[in-house]
Amino acid sequence: MGYKLQVTGYRLKSFHFLNVFLILQFAICNLQSAICQTPIPAPPQTKSILLMNGIAHIGNGKVIENSAIGFKNGKIELIADATTIRLMKGAYDTTINISGKHVYPGFIAPNSTLGLNEIEAVRATRDFSETGSYNPHVRSIVAYNSDSKIPPTVRTNGILLAQITPRSGTISGTSSIIELDGWNWEDMALKTDDGIHLNWPRMFKREREKDEDFNEMPPLKKNEDYEKQKNELKKFFSDAKAYNEIPAAEKNLRLEAMKGIFSSAKILYVHVNYAKEIEDAVHFLKDAGVKKMVIVGGTDSWMVADLLKENNIPVMVNRIHDLPNRTDDDIDLPYKLPTLLQKAGVLFCLENSGDMEEMQERNLPFNAGTAAAYGLTKEEALASITLNAAKILGIDNRVGSLEAGKDATLFISTGDALDMKSNNVELAFIRGKKLDLSNEQKALYGKYMKKYGLK
Repeated sequence: MGYKLQVTGYRLKSFHFLNVFLILQFAICNLQSAICQTPIPAPPQTKSILLMNGIAHIGNGKVIENSAIGFKNGKIELIADATTIRLMKGAYDTTINISGKHVYPGFIAPNSTLGLNEIEAVRATRDFSETGSYNPHVRSIVAYNSDSKIPPTVRTNGILLAQITPRSGTISGTSSIIELDGWNWEDMALKTDDGIHLNWPRMFKREREKDEDFNEMPPLKKNEDYEKQKNELKKFFSDAKAYNEIPAAEKNLRLEAMKGIFSSAKILYVHVNYAKEIEDAVHFLKDAGVKKMVIVGGTDSWMVADLLKENNIPVMVNRIHDLPNRTDDDIDLPYKLPTLLQKAGVLFCLENSGDMEEMQERNLPFNAGTAAAYGLTKEEALASITLNAAKILGIDNRVGSLEAGKDATLFISTGDALDMKSNNVELAFIRGKKLDLSNEQKALYGKYMKKYGLK
């Protein structure tokens, strides 16, 4: 990892240089210290493991109250009711009694910038966006920092997989799905280049988010450039489709990256919120020949649920720990949005992008818990960050539920993992590899508990 300092347009006195030097040295030492505390990646599973007597939350709505879960060589080979099976002595190398504890599939964080952003105030650690407006060829995964100190802090809440997603521009780039353990992105990649991210133009926009006194939101105003922006998109998609159908004399990296969305090899993730914009985007992209699309954000998706269901378009629901967009909306609308989509038969999952999203990714399971408090069953809420997410991302053949033949990517919590008061992850495995769940925050907690005689 390299660091650069660029200072322009300032004349600093000599003693100020010393202050700047000391501050930078302190910051770099802290960063290096944090990196040194990143847990060592786990080695591949060599011994088979049997988890006995735990409460298994399968991820597909089913629960086994007294379960037996066996896995070897990174794959689940047994998932059953422990009271109805008989195992030969020594069938597994290691047996762990988890009586009364809960077993879950690894939680999945879609639309995340984990590992792409370390310190908001330090430009050199922000690697989630590229210059320019149309960048489908930009691959976010190659910028992933496997030494980031943030992923270990979210693993301790059960998040074991993430979709690493670029930001900014009209077409931000291409995302990939990783396991949150490994020496480098090649080790961690579960599915590379799964889809392209399009930020749909806004029909209406605000000049600012709030007034000077932060009292109320200013009214929405019509975006005069909306049709122009749509025409630019139309030309780009038209060029991309023609490039896909007719062999080109020269390779165009941007258009080459778009090929998959016309053949279902890639998903087009459309970041859009308002009802009219969602309708416009769906009709536009169907006419453009896009085979598979997912709505990301979808604040108003409940208003156009029939359109989404009819066209088999899933939704990644943005952070529900939020306020509604309109002053006349129900105050709890964000909380009950997942329930509205569930009742309408629209496939959805939860994502947690927004302010300080990397560190707040740890709150993803508690978003699901809130959805359960506002209409979903606990198991439906669990599916919104496990099996539903895996289906939308196209990785449900490997992860998302506790089923024989799938990866042994799971964790054990002493309490309800969707409840912030009882979530306590004791053991976690990715493809059968036992993870080191230590991190800097746990170290600081232990340090000060000991200092004040509380431990």
